[in-house]
Amino acid sequence: MKAKGMYYIYKGDQAYSQDNMAKTLDYYKEGLRLYPEHYEAWFNLGNIYAVYEDYFSAVDAYEHAIKYNPKFVMARMNLGIVYSEDLGFFDEAIEQFDTVTQIRLFKLWIPFVYSNVKSVKANRGLAYYNKGVAYKQKAMYLPLDKRYLVFKYLGEAIEAYEKSLKFLKKNYDVYYNKAVAHHLRGEYREAGLAYCSAIKLEPMKFEAHYNLAVLLRQLNRHRDSISELHKAAILILEEPDSSTLESTYIFNLLNDATRKFITSDEYYTQKLSDEPLGNIGYTYVNGKIVPDEEFDKAILKNFKTCAGFEYFNEEEEEIY
Repeated sequence: MKAKGMYYIYKGDQAYSQDNMAKTLDYYKEGLRLYPEHYEAWFNLGNIYAVYEDYFSAVDAYEHAIKYNPKFVMARMNLGIVYSEDLGFFDEAIEQFDTVTQIRLFKLWIPFVYSNVKSVKANRGLAYYNKGVAYKQKAMYLPLDKRYLVFKYLGEAIEAYEKSLKFLKKNYDVYYNKAVAHHLRGEYREAGLAYCSAIKLEPMKFEAHYNLAVLLRQLNRHRDSISELHKAAILILEEPDSSTLESTYIFNLLNDATRKFITSDEYYTQKLSDEPLGNIGYTYVNGKIVPDEEFDKAILKNFKTCAGFEYFNEEEEEIY
């Protein structure tokens, strides 16, 4: 029975690699009927169900994988993600992510040959990150009579993100989501510094620029807000999935911020334009002006520069 089951699972693996999901499901189901202990096949089956948005079947498959291998980190991780992002079972998701952080896997290091140390650490960091996301979502979906818990759950999310950063030190998503949680809690200095860290890591992603612009606008830092809105507006136009509504909203916000800036005291004390980029060459090709490499470097440097960083950093130094 086991050998026959292995054969069907092998055929399922082949169909899976060829992206033939119908055959994969048939082979896996038959293979698992004969050999139910094959946890990797249960895991693949769960992934297929998740892709096709059959989330309860995915949960069942992942739970079977975990039943036969309780230390199967990726099965617990994917189960937690489905619980949190697709079904709204936040407590169950957090339980899975907590379990992942407590699993002590054997670390193998053979010099110049093989090492799983980095992957073990990365998985722990991802578990803390996903735990933070689950807590943030739990805070956002609280019923009206439980809204007083928002601040607490966002704090749990921030704590999880901070633990994640011990393992994922250069991860944009962790810094960005940490910033959002601080922002929602009204902790503007911490939010600003975290947005700046995210921008430094991934300067060409518009979300952090946009959220930072909104934060700076809340703090009446209109000049800095305009600077970040300019960047967000440019980047959103480059997004293949961006909608006209998103672009229009950003430009309307930019116009509003500009009007507020020119009527504020800040307008008379600060220049709106940035410093010139220096000697930059251009090439005229097929009717288009093409910037040289130095221009590209200057643009990237500009996008990596976080408007308002000095303001947030000064506040931090004053506190400490």
